[in-house]
Amino acid sequence: MPTFRGKVRVGVLIVVVVGVCLAALYGLLKPISNGCVMTYMYPTYIPITSLESVTPVKYGLYLYHEGWKKIDYREHLKKLSGVPVLFIPGNGGSYKQVRSLAAESDRAYQNGPLEHSFYQEASLIPEEGDAGFQLPNQYTSRLDWFAVDLEGEHSAMDGAILAEHAEYVVYAIHKILDQYKVSYDARTREGAAASSGSLPKNVILVGHSMGGFVARAAVVHPHLRKSAVQTVLTLSTPHQSPPVALQPSLGHYFARVNSEWREAYKAQTSNTGRFVSSPALSDVVVVSISGAYNDHQVRSKLASLDNIVPPTHGFMISSTAMRNVWLSMEHQAIMWCNQLVVQVSHTLLSLIDVRNGQPLPDSRKRLEVFARMLRSGISHNFNRMMQLPSSGSQMHRSVTCPQNIHWNDEGLDRDLYIPINEVTVLAMDGRRRWLDIKQLGSNGKSHFVLVTNLEPCSGIRLHLWPEKGNLASSLPLNDRVMEVTSKMMRIPSGPAPRQPEPGSQTEQPPPSAVFWLGPEDMHGFRFLTISVAPRPTVSGRPPPAASMAVGQFFNPEEGNKDLSPWFMLQSTYSQKELLLEEAHPLAVKLSFSISSGLLPVTLSMNTVGCGIKNSGLPEEEAGDLESSRLCKLRCFPPVALAWDDISGLHIYPNLNSETIFVDSSPAQWSSTQQSDKTIVLLLVDPHCSYKSSISISVSAAASRLLLMYSSKIVGFSIAVVFFALMQQAYSWDRNLHIPSMLTAVESNLTLLSHFFPLAVLPIFFAFIFSFVMSQPFPPFASFTSISLICYIFANGLIAILILISHLVFFVAAVTHIFIKARWQMWEYNAQLIFLQRFFNRSSSFFSLKVVRALRANPVLVTFFIAMVFACLVHPAFGLLILLLAHFFCCHNALCSSFLTASCRGHEQNNETVDCNGDHYKVSERQTYNFDGSFNRTFPSEDNSNNPDSSKSFGEAQLDVFHHRHGLLILHLLATMMFAPSVVAWFQCVIVSLLVTNTLEET
Repeated sequence: MPTFRGKVRVGVLIVVVVGVCLAALYGLLKPISNGCVMTYMYPTYIPITSLESVTPVKYGLYLYHEGWKKIDYREHLKKLSGVPVLFIPGNGGSYKQVRSLAAESDRAYQNGPLEHSFYQEASLIPEEGDAGFQLPNQYTSRLDWFAVDLEGEHSAMDGAILAEHAEYVVYAIHKILDQYKVSYDARTREGAAASSGSLPKNVILVGHSMGGFVARAAVVHPHLRKSAVQTVLTLSTPHQSPPVALQPSLGHYFARVNSEWREAYKAQTSNTGRFVSSPALSDVVVVSISGAYNDHQVRSKLASLDNIVPPTHGFMISSTAMRNVWLSMEHQAIMWCNQLVVQVSHTLLSLIDVRNGQPLPDSRKRLEVFARMLRSGISHNFNRMMQLPSSGSQMHRSVTCPQNIHWNDEGLDRDLYIPINEVTVLAMDGRRRWLDIKQLGSNGKSHFVLVTNLEPCSGIRLHLWPEKGNLASSLPLNDRVMEVTSKMMRIPSGPAPRQPEPGSQTEQPPPSAVFWLGPEDMHGFRFLTISVAPRPTVSGRPPPAASMAVGQFFNPEEGNKDLSPWFMLQSTYSQKELLLEEAHPLAVKLSFSISSGLLPVTLSMNTVGCGIKNSGLPEEEAGDLESSRLCKLRCFPPVALAWDDISGLHIYPNLNSETIFVDSSPAQWSSTQQSDKTIVLLLVDPHCSYKSSISISVSAAASRLLLMYSSKIVGFSIAVVFFALMQQAYSWDRNLHIPSMLTAVESNLTLLSHFFPLAVLPIFFAFIFSFVMSQPFPPFASFTSISLICYIFANGLIAILILISHLVFFVAAVTHIFIKARWQMWEYNAQLIFLQRFFNRSSSFFSLKVVRALRANPVLVTFFIAMVFACLVHPAFGLLILLLAHFFCCHNALCSSFLTASCRGHEQNNETVDCNGDHYKVSERQTYNFDGSFNRTFPSEDNSNNPDSSKSFGEAQLDVFHHRHGLLILHLLATMMFAPSVVAWFQCVIVSLLVTNTLEET
């Protein structure tokens, strides 16, 4: 029996688990403001049919047309001459989800490429930027968007459904290419094919969610034509493994497809090592876009292409790091978020070769287009960001502003020499500021950072000089002067402050760009100049919004602040504060020792000073102004940049009070040491002092815990049930009372110290193996801590499940006994005679020899029926049969135990009750053996009064209940794991019946 301390321990655990679940539920269900703009369209879906008898009838293929006017489908199909793009919906998705991408692609084709800016285009790795390709200045072909109708099937729940979808996608690809040939021949017969361009040879695949994996499965399908697919773009697609791998077929299908992709990127060689042929997928480029931390269904780690696609042929980028997007979005919002849809549309149009109107054949050029259109100028790796500039010949390559952007040279004669390591620009004054690198960059202040809201080239320009020049006209003539304006990197900016009247400024505007120079950038140069354009004035129009630029030479080490695990854990129940005094570094690095992907941090920045106290104002007046209008006018809004080794960059503009998320996956055995930490770079005004408040968001932390480690918790839950069954088997072998499941779970919590050496031993061997194989060490401390938390949490979940099932069984038993007692009181009622006759007839049926033989072997019968349903119908139905058998056995045992206890209670009270009478009679008492068989005894054979017997009949029935209850919990978990697969199975059956009925009607 559980002790009082054990009961308290289990009670506290249940309260904690319920609290965590409620907090997680609140964090998951509260509305999310993702900042996305809705996409609007006028959709028309044109069915693509075929008269071939082999055409599948279960699914469908459609062509999208944008426009509100009614069109002739046949005539429209004859005009097909663009670049085919096939959209594949995901789990339970619709082919109509293509409308946002297709509509914006049509608008992008008509309006032309995005307006060119002079920011640093993208931070590329060597594998992405060596093709030397320039983005097109105009689009030569439109995108023809097709979509497959997969009947909304739940492909994330069954590997067989994924295989069917991949097979139909292969058919759809061939059908699309054939349709272009048919359309071309039709135009040729009408004499209109001469100007229609060349026929497409491949189709671009775009897949959402599981549709992206179906696209990859179709690429390696044996029936796909050679080179029919060369470009794959996936949106929130799990590539590494299924999001919910509850059925073995899913895991096997993912493993097989990923293995085929790895092999297909390897060169074919003979047994002697001679080169035979290029890799089968040498021309295929894959790009994966994840929704980052707001996508609760597919995390960035699942969307990663690591160890599947080499860096020379693809990459993964999160929406928070995408150029012109900078947002995290939900799983479905990624299909309609206008910022992302527009960028993707222009990216796909940029893949088209201007010479033939078809996608670029060179995989390197296509990869570079993706990288330059999707990646931002800020590196997705913090160390690379801090080590800017890039290495090699690119470091001293000067990219000048175009000649058509002309400034008035007269204004630049008024030079300013900056003697301090900080420079501030509050207006477009048309001046050039000189900063002495040798003087200001001394004392370890070897880095320079500048934030501004001025546009590069048109608003601000930056140059490196070997010596000071005299005239502005010498800029383009002096070859030794290097323009570095193109190193400005765009960042998202919040809304600009309102101006009550033209020309007035009430607040410092938020920065929209950051400029970073490292010591290698400035090597060999003496001066850095910042030239600001004259303020333009347009007659009849107000002047532009307020301008700002703040730069500083600083030492990166001075701004480093390491936050320990103990500091972060303390911030879960009390806010921790950090004070940034005036003259602090402009770039402050906060290093969180626990990843914000596990413990999201709520970071608040409050301005407490801006140098007004030293301005000569009266003390009382200066004190009143510290947090008012003058401070807002002087200090720009802070910006936070957070990095993660998986999802990359996350930017939080206008930082006031924000919860810092990163979509990392820490504390996994396959994780790196860097995944346990989060680096946040704060860009804050050095003229102002700030009080930073740091606290852990409990609801966000609880939701992240369940989202990231749900599979581990499920695995531990099954282990907890097995440990409890082992405890019961141990008691049975020693002829002791079988403990209840709740008692066994309580003993699991006390056995942690005994099992700890067994748990540490394999981890120790894994460390030795990593050291011998020169592999990076996994995060041991975080892995062990999170595993222990998940194990304890699993014990709490199983305890809750046990209590709920106990309540159900006790209510059912009490109800059964009550109804039985009432029935025996009413058995001589004339109105119920017909029911007695029915039961008498049924008793004659149960007296048959065959029925008696089946009742004598209930375990064998249950096993046989369960196997038939599991093999011929679905495994979940076989488990359901076992659940029913366990339920009835537990119910009968508990009822028998209650009746026996009631009889003994009457005997102890000296009440005259016939316990062998009809009211308490158990016609055949069953004693349960641990091997699953039954021995039948009658009341006269009851050995409860036998001195050699250690258990009474009621105790034996309780033992039966406890053991079968444990088996019921185990099979209930297994049945719940198969529940999504059953839903998909029912959906397939219904779709098949509807298709059959449709064929019969036609």
